[in-house]
Amino acid sequence: MEPTAAVKALAALAHESRLATFRLLVQAGPSGLAASRIAEALGIPASSLSFHLKELSHAGLVTSRQDGRYLFYAAQYDAMNALLGFLTENCCGGAPCSVAEPTDAAGCGC
Repeated sequence: MEPTAAVKALAALAHESRLATFRLLVQAGPSGLAASRIAEALGIPASSLSFHLKELSHAGLVTSRQDGRYLFYAAQYDAMNALLGFLTENCCGGAPCSVAEPTDAAGCGC
């Protein structure tokens, strides 16, 4: 992932409602959720949610599809994994590490 794309994705996630929306869509799986279900689950007004989904979409973190009258949104797992890869690319000097079980003072499991 290029730094510009990483900044764009991080900026999109740097809002409580957008972060909650993205996390909900990640949990929902590849089929995603209807916008109305997202709004209901998170208690976000439809007009605000539309703005947040647009920001996530422009950052390449979500996709949308229409099914009848409903718009469904789904997380872009490839984009999420690319962002995670970008953020951890230089972790532990390139050696594999286990964040779950840190063993050194830096918190890395190398």
